[in-house]
Amino acid sequence: MIIWVTGISGAGKTTVCDAIWSKIKPQLPQLAVIDGDVVRQIFGGSLGHREVDRVVQIKRIQSIAKLLDDQGFIVLVAALYSHPDLLNWNRENFEEYYEVYLDVSLEMVQQRDPKGLYAKAAAGKMPHVVGIDIPWHAPKNPHLVFDGNEGETVETIAEKIILGAELRERARS
Repeated sequence: MIIWVTGISGAGKTTVCDAIWSKIKPQLPQLAVIDGDVVRQIFGGSLGHREVDRVVQIKRIQSIAKLLDDQGFIVLVAALYSHPDLLNWNRENFEEYYEVYLDVSLEMVQQRDPKGLYAKAAAGKMPHVVGIDIPWHAPKNPHLVFDGNEGETVETIAEKIILGAELRERARS
């Protein structure tokens, strides 16, 4: 099973996946996490941030997820870029696929700006930022959507994903 968590930079994808991991990993040893930032580091920063590079990045993540999925792992994916063609590929190629959209406004993530990328983009020091000069494609049919303006805690979001993806039931079987 693949649980694909997406949203723009700063939406909380990694934080949510880490919370799920902490809550359920002890009961579900076959749980793995793929984080887009980590995948980028593993490949030595060989990609830029242009849209074409982002497609290659997601294809790398998809390949790793498919490899783990084929070996029986349940995989949490924290991935930024969500072009409809790439998400359709997920639906067609992962036997069990659960999509989660962290719908956080650009204004809110610009205020958070944990990596400082929105400040760099505003200063003209960083091009190719999704939501700024690369279009953001919100998922059309996610299984779960969390509205970032509602103020749900990370713990609550993680618990709802665990319930929705039936991870506790999988841990028991």
